[in-house]
Amino acid sequence: MSGPVFSNSYAALPERFYVRTSPTPVREPRLIHVNEDLARELGLDLQWISGREGAELFAGNKVPESAQPIALAYAGHQFGQFVPQLGDGRAVLLGELFDSSGRRRDVQLKGSGPTYFSRGGDGRAAIGPVLREYIVSEAMAALGIPTTRTLAAATTGEPVYRETRLPGAVVTRVAASHIRIGTFQFFAARGDTEAVRALADHAIARHYPHLSDDGRPYLGLFSAVVSAQADLVAKWMLVGFIHGVMNTDNMTISGETIDYGPCAFMDVFDPGTVFSSIDHFGRYAYANQPYIAQWNLARLAETLLPLIADDKNAAIADAEAVLDQFPTRFENAFRTGMRRKLGLEADRQGDIALARNLLDVMARNKADFTLTFRALGNDLEAAAGEGMTRSLFAVPEEFDAWAREWRARLAGEPMEPAARKAAMQAVNPKYIPRNHRVEAVVEAAAEHSDFAPFEELLSVVTKPFEEQPGMERYAEAPAPDERVLQTFCGT
Repeated sequence: MSGPVFSNSYAALPERFYVRTSPTPVREPRLIHVNEDLARELGLDLQWISGREGAELFAGNKVPESAQPIALAYAGHQFGQFVPQLGDGRAVLLGELFDSSGRRRDVQLKGSGPTYFSRGGDGRAAIGPVLREYIVSEAMAALGIPTTRTLAAATTGEPVYRETRLPGAVVTRVAASHIRIGTFQFFAARGDTEAVRALADHAIARHYPHLSDDGRPYLGLFSAVVSAQADLVAKWMLVGFIHGVMNTDNMTISGETIDYGPCAFMDVFDPGTVFSSIDHFGRYAYANQPYIAQWNLARLAETLLPLIADDKNAAIADAEAVLDQFPTRFENAFRTGMRRKLGLEADRQGDIALARNLLDVMARNKADFTLTFRALGNDLEAAAGEGMTRSLFAVPEEFDAWAREWRARLAGEPMEPAARKAAMQAVNPKYIPRNHRVEAVVEAAAEHSDFAPFEELLSVVTKPFEEQPGMERYAEAPAPDERVLQTFCGT
């Protein structure tokens, strides 16, 4: 049996990119859960990581000799206000592993103690944010949405103090990388063009190697990130996901979802839905996410201007031309995804209007987002004015009017109902990590050290499209008194 052997390409960058930092040992490390499927992808010894050695590793008590633990530097716009230095205040990058496809993956401990960038914080994580990140990130992966993953969670045997005394924990995060828009901003704000260039070269080599031979690799990098983020946000919107803190330090160059703080999935469809307790003005509401993504990408463009062209005006024009492609890229991705959700094969004029009309009817009638799309597939063979879907609407006749248009559109395509239903159920999840279920898991773990609800919910949401007999309650919308309307950052 043996532990992981890390490589350390980010630690090979100049030392102003990070601060060498070791995790702070904890009193009593115990594993909550190990993600065996992900561990296999990373070529890890399951017996080793599931035992005492794994607990010591995932809690930060023992660092493998091959690791070079570092806390990364970055800046960022937080709710529109620029903060020139943020950095990993409670996370340590151990190094990188190669997965079964030969891709380099970061392995980071989050909640592993204070770093140079902690800004007076304790650098620790409470059990709630750790379990939330585990459940939601793995649910996102199962939904086919680019995301960081969770390799393990461990308790520390030590309390952390937020509003109350809470059990401490550490989550092990796996990412394509932890390079953020804010990483570029950190160096651009200091006028360190050499560092911006080194970071861009590293990002290209790691994520977009085809650009290495491009005549204009830095403009190509910006274009690739614009495309990746447009596709990502469209996928969020198609499952009713709200990130909650779309600051520039929470957007990756790779196009992965990162930093599951005050995130949540909508129950009732409302474009203005906000869950984050600190988003008082709805900056990061569900419907605002594509606009904020484009705004954040404009901040990335600003950092790359000196690399795009020697003439600033020419560089701005080139960057703006690329950035202007974001809305079209997003709309195309959203339209394609929504067409699949509605069971439409061909892409025809009027399809996006049909989809948006449904969303309007859902909003007016307070229909559940996930249940509505799942029920549509089940009701394909129901007679007009019948079926489950209409019962989700306060005024069913409004749904009936929309459904007549939808059925007329379906009639123009030859797909058999059974095949269409299968296609719809393959993209419309039955199970998502509903907020009230996640909160129940957190409560059981924090107050009773009971992780059985966590294990069960994790098992259910990582098979989101499957019928799971006996687990139907996890598909149900919350009762009015069960609704959880606010989520919180882990700090």
